[in-house]
Amino acid sequence: MKRYEALAEEIAQSIRTGVLKLGDQLPSVRQASASRGVSPSTVFEAYYLLEARGLVRARERSGYYVIAGAKLLPPEPEDASRPTGDSTSVDVSNLVFDVLESARARDVVPFGSAFPSPFLFPLARLARSVASSTQQMDPWSSIDDLTPGNADLRRQIALRYLADGLHVHTDEIIITNGALEALNLCLLAVARPGDSVIIESPTFYAALQALERLDVNAIEVPTHPREGIDLDALARALERHQPKACWLMTNFQNPLGSLMSDEKKQALVELLASHDVPLIEDDVYGELYFGSTRPKPAKAFDTTGIVMHCSSFSKCLAPGYRVGWVAPGKFARQISRLKLTTTLSASSPAQAGLADYLAKGGYDKHLRQLRHALSVQQNAMMQGVVRYFPKGTRATRPSGGYFLWIELPGKVDTLEIHRKALSLGISVAPGPMFSAHRDFKNCLRLNYGHPWDARSEEALATLARLISASMESVKGIAG
Repeated sequence: MKRYEALAEEIAQSIRTGVLKLGDQLPSVRQASASRGVSPSTVFEAYYLLEARGLVRARERSGYYVIAGAKLLPPEPEDASRPTGDSTSVDVSNLVFDVLESARARDVVPFGSAFPSPFLFPLARLARSVASSTQQMDPWSSIDDLTPGNADLRRQIALRYLADGLHVHTDEIIITNGALEALNLCLLAVARPGDSVIIESPTFYAALQALERLDVNAIEVPTHPREGIDLDALARALERHQPKACWLMTNFQNPLGSLMSDEKKQALVELLASHDVPLIEDDVYGELYFGSTRPKPAKAFDTTGIVMHCSSFSKCLAPGYRVGWVAPGKFARQISRLKLTTTLSASSPAQAGLADYLAKGGYDKHLRQLRHALSVQQNAMMQGVVRYFPKGTRATRPSGGYFLWIELPGKVDTLEIHRKALSLGISVAPGPMFSAHRDFKNCLRLNYGHPWDARSEEALATLARLISASMESVKGIAG
């Protein structure tokens, strides 16, 4: 835990225990810096994180104050997962399709959705950029941009990398149809049927589907809900299985929301490089951080070209445009050829529109607004979990993204909870869809990416009643 995170957690604990009450003013940045022996920037980052969590609010020329809603938060999961460590075939697609299809209806409360609300994005502004750039588009661009993608967009992406301290050349970037295509191309470049790939436990279900489709085996490695994959367990898996790749989310992992530290990311890249095992890095949530700076991707520590960094605009700017990219390091030639022989290129108008939008500015302002909205919604959902869910429930506290991972006490079948909740117009993502072994039966992933309102509150209360009833039923059977 970084210094500002430790300071923020200490203050949050004071709020939760009532030492700091509603309306109390926090010490000034200067006072806190002097009394705690930390830099003013550390105090500011801590206060910013508390504000993002909805615990304090800044008043102009006055300071930071504890605000309404600063209540008890659910305890966090403490233990890493414990998968068997075996290499296993994958068969999850039918389950995933059933769950995802149920979350698409507009009249369903989308706690099980994989996407944030479309109303959080500047769609009208984007539409104007698409219209303007399309009118000025060079007819030859439809040919010139095949496979690598729009040159202006790739330059804008390279500038975003540079702003974060990464030197990724424009020519290294390949535009794809969303991050999912980028990830699948990376997998195709390094794995064949019968091979094995290391994944987290739990993991993003689309990674499981990709492995299933290619008949590639999964090796699930223990993963901590706050700190990410267990590097010691990873080292043992590398020695035992000699996998063809490692597919991970290092920033705000889906479904846990875990965030690997810079030190751990560097150690991860060095470990994989020593085994010559490529890293397929899924970083689609990296821009959705609640602190003051974007967390670095593992790509920032890559000196040998083994990291294939994948991201997109779908989660942070332009849902539905399906524009992503990959910076594939030493695998650029293979991935470029795979792209050329499959889908050729992403939509030219969408690429041109995004390039125009990024060049004109406003993206960072939008991101600040989006992050604030997500952090407020996260706090509302966590407090709802405290109010309604059974005692003993644990929930992650991600510092970014838009998912909570819920661990329910006792024996609860979240697949059954999913079916019952859906009959009442509420979707949830049950834990087994995030594991090749169908583990995590007592876990749920909940999406807080939609504005919180009375309907959301009532749906969460209803979901909690279903869970409590299921727990009582299990107790009755056991008795």
